[in-house]
Amino acid sequence: MIHTYREYFNRNFTRDKYVSFLQMLGKDYPPVSIRFAETPIFIPEDLKNQLIEAGEEIIKLIKQPDFKTLTEQSIPKEWTVPNENDHPHFLAFDFGISKDEKGRLVPRLIEMQGFPSLFGFQLHLADTYKEVFELNNLADFSPFFNGIDQQEYIALLKKVILGPYAPEEVALMDIDAPNQKTAIDFFVTAKHLGIRILSLTDIFKENGQLFYKEQGKKIRLRRIYNRLIFDEVSTQQDLFKISFDPREPVDVEWITHPNWFYRISKYTMPFLKNEFVPETRFLNTIASIPADLENYVLKPLFSFAGMGVIIDVTQTDIEEIADPENWILQRKVNYEPVVKSPDGYVKAEIRLLYIWPDGEEPQLCINLARLSRGKMIGVRYNADFDWVGGTVGLMAQEIDN
Repeated sequence: MIHTYREYFNRNFTRDKYVSFLQMLGKDYPPVSIRFAETPIFIPEDLKNQLIEAGEEIIKLIKQPDFKTLTEQSIPKEWTVPNENDHPHFLAFDFGISKDEKGRLVPRLIEMQGFPSLFGFQLHLADTYKEVFELNNLADFSPFFNGIDQQEYIALLKKVILGPYAPEEVALMDIDAPNQKTAIDFFVTAKHLGIRILSLTDIFKENGQLFYKEQGKKIRLRRIYNRLIFDEVSTQQDLFKISFDPREPVDVEWITHPNWFYRISKYTMPFLKNEFVPETRFLNTIASIPADLENYVLKPLFSFAGMGVIIDVTQTDIEEIADPENWILQRKVNYEPVVKSPDGYVKAEIRLLYIWPDGEEPQLCINLARLSRGKMIGVRYNADFDWVGGTVGLMAQEIDN
């Protein structure tokens, strides 16, 4: 999006470099099924400042004393987990990049999560882009906000995820961790923090405590860096009998507690009223359906990765919804194709990633970005295109010559 950097990158891009980029990205890690874009995004100063402001507006709502009351109905009764803490340890806010009436690039909120994203991998991704495409010949690029550097970022991750415990007492947990699409993030995180990567069935409960075995030795699990999404395990609840049921009291610390996945989600968006958030309403609160439905999108509250979203909404779609309390109607964000590729422009989305230590303020640290040519931004919807997929936003300081 910054003309000088974009022209430099595109002029020096080759297919061989991209192949080398993918090889370096996956070196020493399991195969990755996600498509990564041929390019990073170069975030201009004005857009960066707007993104920061937009995130701060959302955090104001989350920090309101009545936030838990506002979002109490967001947690499905069948998935409520006891011993919830005061705030999530991780936040992720997705913004589509649009243009206002004056032609200015502006961020518009698409979704939000009180759940970890690719906090480890994005660091690795940025470093790989910079090295393979020799970007530091042009400027001092960073994926970080607020002046933090790589060393400070890793220290913050350790502080929040490890806390006072030894790495072997902390595990990153998912339903089938080594085989998840984003497993590369798990392995990068484990490399930096030394924690274990465990599937749900690797963990067992004894007398209200959790354990796993390593080389025949039983090890007590004190903290779970939780990557388990209940939607994925809802049809496999027999696994809880083998392992443990998160909904039952257990002596373990959650980083972050599973209830925050629901509290900070699409459910939260109707409570946000500012210039960065498109008009969003719970479907069951709408007295009169808008006549211009082509300008809206219909989203189920309890889904992830874009599943179930209806882009081209019709009156019939709305009438067929049996549980309107579990849906939102949101004004469409018109993504502006802003990233120049060799054969045209592609659309972009930027995810702000925050870490929130106990007893401190949430800190905007790093970002995730995605490029798209289709109606949906997610990488699964762009697998057959080029110059699309997962990427990272880079911000630059000029090099003195």
